Amino acid sequence: MSEMTKVLTAVSQKETSPEQAQELLALGNKRFLLQQTLKRDLLGQVKGTASGQYPLAVVLSCIDSRIPTELIFDQGIGDIFNARIAGNFVNPDILGSMEFACKLAGSKLVVVMGHTSCGAVKGACDHAELGNLTHLLSNITPAVDLVETKADEDRSSKNRDFVNRVSTKNVELTIAKIREDSPVLAEMEQQGAIKIVGAMYHVENGSVDFFPSEEIV
Repeated sequence: MSEMTKVLTAVSQKETSPEQAQELLALGNKRFLLQQTLKRDLLGQVKGTASGQYPLAVVLSCIDSRIPTELIFDQGIGDIFNARIAGNFVNPDILGSMEFACKLAGSKLVVVMGHTSCGAVKGACDHAELGNLTHLLSNITPAVDLVETKADEDRSSKNRDFVNRVSTKNVELTIAKIREDSPVLAEMEQQGAIKIVGAMYHVENGSVDFFPSEEIV
């Protein structure tokens, strides 16, 4: 199989550590920024993954159209699971999807990725209400409430720095919720089978910053 059609296998997935999986995503983003992305035969990869899939990571990100996950990490077909929802928070269905990805399908890394200038976060900051969006934004409200500001600082979507700080806090809270609400993933992380990390994508330049790793006791 040529490099253009090469896909992940059960062996390559098993031999990759959670730390290596994160490094592969980080290197992919670097290639993306340098416009040195790998050449891939995507249809060849479709055929190569038809009989099975062995992704290294599951990425929870926002539905924002500016964040095509495979592109910004320079990954091919079958390389990562995608879970996307406005505001990149978790609920039982997303947690179940993550548990499938890691426990049953063998993924080694869970990435919760927020982004700058997030429209969902802006809506939560402004306490927007609109149909089902009202309930969706309520999942981000705890992050809004926990971000401290100076007495005269604007806490609305007009304050770009505040919005981005809320986005970061929202990622942190989402990771905490994954560990609290999914004993399956929490145990896998404690055993070193997977790693759960946060990240922020910068819509201004295409870069991804991973949060510092935490020591899991």
